[in-house]
Amino acid sequence: MAFLLLISTFLIAACGLIYELLAGTLASYLLGDSVLQFSTVIGTYLFAMGIGSFLSKYIGRGLVTRFVTIELMVGLVGGFSSTILFVAFAYTQGFRLLLYVLVMLIGVLVGLEIPIMMRILKDRFEFRDLVAQVLTFDYLGALGASLIFPLWLVPQLGLVRGAIFFGILNAAVALWTTFLFQDRIGGVLRLRVLCLLVMAAQGVGMAYSTHILDIADSALYADEVIFARTTKYQRIVLTKWKDDLRLFLNSHLQFSSRDERRYHEALVHPGLSAVPGARRLLVLGGGDGLAVRELLKYPSVESITLVDLDPEMTRLFSTHPILKGLNQGSLTAPKVKVINADAFPWLDSHTGVYDFIVIDFPDPTSYSLGKLYTTAFYRLMAKHLSQGGLAVAQSTSPLFARRSFWSIAETMKQAGLKVYPYHAYVPSFGEWGFMLAGARDYQPPSHLPQDLHFLTVAMLPSLFQFPGDMGPVPAEPNRLNDQALVRYYEREWQAVAK
Repeated sequence: MAFLLLISTFLIAACGLIYELLAGTLASYLLGDSVLQFSTVIGTYLFAMGIGSFLSKYIGRGLVTRFVTIELMVGLVGGFSSTILFVAFAYTQGFRLLLYVLVMLIGVLVGLEIPIMMRILKDRFEFRDLVAQVLTFDYLGALGASLIFPLWLVPQLGLVRGAIFFGILNAAVALWTTFLFQDRIGGVLRLRVLCLLVMAAQGVGMAYSTHILDIADSALYADEVIFARTTKYQRIVLTKWKDDLRLFLNSHLQFSSRDERRYHEALVHPGLSAVPGARRLLVLGGGDGLAVRELLKYPSVESITLVDLDPEMTRLFSTHPILKGLNQGSLTAPKVKVINADAFPWLDSHTGVYDFIVIDFPDPTSYSLGKLYTTAFYRLMAKHLSQGGLAVAQSTSPLFARRSFWSIAETMKQAGLKVYPYHAYVPSFGEWGFMLAGARDYQPPSHLPQDLHFLTVAMLPSLFQFPGDMGPVPAEPNRLNDQALVRYYEREWQAVAK
């Protein structure tokens, strides 16, 4: 019996950490700035656990009954926490407040668990053995949760179903505790029925989780959601209205099919047309294959390597009929090799040299994305440029995020590159910015591919001219140890939102 109770300790510790990780991940998905979200969620959770541990001393009688009740409460609140937060983000303005209320409540309940468990077990172990055994299984449970979360829970179950699954585990611990200590529980049958009801409610939640997410997504996005999936790395949502298809990653618009050609033609052709005879090309990010579609318009191109972190992203744009039509099957073209990896370590471990490099990452909304806009990253990227080669990077809006845009320019300069900032108007985003960079001087090309919808040779010089409200401003370079760019970006886009 004592061993089974220690297994209970293992499970409740795993469940508690899972709820904490889920809250931090969901907050970083929806609010950005993963360092801030995880730091504040973890700090609030640990503080709340301390409150729960302190309050446990006031629970004097009926310890087993209290333990079962607490487990059921943790299972309900923690199990449905992701569901509640997704719905709150879609329907209310109080997401952040509700996030920390839930984290506090779960933390207090989890903080009650271990002290009460130790008091239940005190007659079965000597004190020093009791502390050692309980804390050992508690820490092992935390280790198990930290491994299960990224490797299995998020990619296989997702945030909503994953939370409910561990809520069921909490309820299961409560149920078997009623059998282990049935002689110490009054009204044991009532408690068992309550456990089964909680598990039944969670089962219903598990069965309807996709439907619940669809409802939340429908409220969050103006157009019909035709695809939604939470991957190990992000939440992917596709919406459609008439002929307009839109891609959102973690609620941030990535493209609209009505004007994406403006963005991708501006991203690719001013640079690649200035590298005659380019043969080997590299795309970092750009898992939608739209930049690759533009690269394939050059007959001299022999190979294109695309490195994108999320395999679900590249699989979706390689197989979905509508999306494959949008990128013209670029990701399955014979010249294209798709690699699913983090671009930073991939660049560090490979020695290939490329004539043209496209850097098409999402905006630096978090430190995990901000690292891909640092001096360290650009220095590493430059080592893979051939002599006379060029690189281009999407660089957010010089109008709405002016200091962020010029911070990227300064970062590239600090990395030893010659930098040529330019911009283009994309209706879905407004004025959007790009950086051409390399070791060579740049002159706008005199020829472009024939089948372009937006760019012309005549307009190329104007892209490199900035009006007064988008011109250079002082900005710090973005370095790995401080990431000034992420702070610039957050302040500027928050100001736009107001």
